[in-house]
Amino acid sequence: MPVFPLTSPLARRRFLQGLGLAALPLPALQSAHALPPKALEFPRDFGAHPELRTEWWYITGAAQTPSGRELGFQVTFFRTRVDAAQALHSRFAAKQLIFAHAAVTDLAGGVLLHDQRIARQGFELAQASLQDTDLRLDDWTLKRQGPPEASRYSAKLPAKDFALELGFATTQPLLRQGVNGLSRKGPQASQASYYYSQPQLQAQGLIRLRGQSLAVQGRAWLDHEWSDELLHPEAQGWDWVGMNLADGSALTAFRLRRADGSSLWAGGSWRQPGGTPQNFAADSVRWLPERWWTSPLTQARYPVQWQLDCPAGRFTVRARLDAQELDSRASTGAVYWEGLSELLRQGQRVGQGYLEMTGYAAPLRLS
Repeated sequence: MPVFPLTSPLARRRFLQGLGLAALPLPALQSAHALPPKALEFPRDFGAHPELRTEWWYITGAAQTPSGRELGFQVTFFRTRVDAAQALHSRFAAKQLIFAHAAVTDLAGGVLLHDQRIARQGFELAQASLQDTDLRLDDWTLKRQGPPEASRYSAKLPAKDFALELGFATTQPLLRQGVNGLSRKGPQASQASYYYSQPQLQAQGLIRLRGQSLAVQGRAWLDHEWSDELLHPEAQGWDWVGMNLADGSALTAFRLRRADGSSLWAGGSWRQPGGTPQNFAADSVRWLPERWWTSPLTQARYPVQWQLDCPAGRFTVRARLDAQELDSRASTGAVYWEGLSELLRQGQRVGQGYLEMTGYAAPLRLS
């Protein structure tokens, strides 16, 4: 559940000004409606869904060099529909915006490197194909190939202080989150998304850090999610994990959080190798913070170690590096924490993946 761009009316207004569209009114909120259950169809649903307001393709992973150097990586492409521009007939109208984030966690260097881009869709600069996962933002690309049951992804993102050139191969069946791919995100039926994951992707390729090329291999996790609904008014932000376990299992857990830290809604899933996914009821997932870290940049205070209780058992989620806060205020209006973390059971590491925490620096607003 990556942070979606332009998380406030002010952020959207500033971006529209940059496109020369300052005179456009911000769209009024549409009446909430529940997404209908539907059978996800592939390869079509690997592609974009511009009729809905928000969408993202999100790959995170843990990798090692042959010498044992450990790195985390994140690749996210976002699409957002600008309702205010839909009635315009100009080919320059910013009807769809494409964003992308990329990050590398260098554990040896104790640093998180991050970059981001943004553009209106069109003119061969930014695109999100309707037919399949085929995303481009200038020279940043993410593309899927192969039959749906054996997807292979390639990502190329030359960034400011680093570059990613990675391939990802399917090792397990696609995982439909929620009820056949319809995932509830709040107490109201309208708060939902279409959502699938591809855990346990085999990752390999190159990560370049400050001119040094590092051959890496490891495991990755892909989420693709699209929705037309906003956060519940009481939601301050969310906490989310996607974890690849060493035995081949996959754990998803999330919660929407109120301002007082209590859970407004929760969910997730557990799948063992070759097994049927077990979806979590909202009242069956509990997050208990155990250790906090304060950002020297924003003074935001993040729980960087959690006790996570769910139907799959009791786990500890622990950041591999505390300082993994991402400051995206220049483009998206959000500051959040997202980074490489480990999953422990009874003190023993059983897996790795990514933890994301939003709404700690300021309330997250998708309206």
